[in-house]
Amino acid sequence: MKENIIIPVSAIRDEGTSYHYIEPSEEIEANTHSIEVLEQVLKSCGYPYIKGKTWTSDAIYRETIPAIRRRKQERCLAVEMECASMLAVSQYRKIPFLQFLYGADSLSSDTWEIRDLELYGFTNAQKYMLLAFECGLAM
Repeated sequence: MKENIIIPVSAIRDEGTSYHYIEPSEEIEANTHSIEVLEQVLKSCGYPYIKGKTWTSDAIYRETIPAIRRRKQERCLAVEMECASMLAVSQYRKIPFLQFLYGADSLSSDTWEIRDLELYGFTNAQKYMLLAFECGLAM
């Protein structure tokens, strides 16, 4: 998978926080309006992106080989630690929320690749922060 920005359209709920805010379900959907706003901002800024499902897990040591294989079969693009809980809180509080992902763990290979912002150059962190501000203004 290329190092594109990922727009989470849904997240598998394999963490605990989201269950305190909304009814139990395997997956939580992102707000379509928020996704559209994020797509418009990314297009206007010229950033490549992909949309898809992510896997929210707050227990890194539970990211076992069998679990990773299962999530790949479920078409998850990435594993992250907060998307499902943030979506749940935003739904519960009825506040707008959008999220994009970059770097971090990838489910695209059988071995873990250390990914850190330094590998992308520190200036990318600044670029993504500015992108986040653009998204906030567009919301």
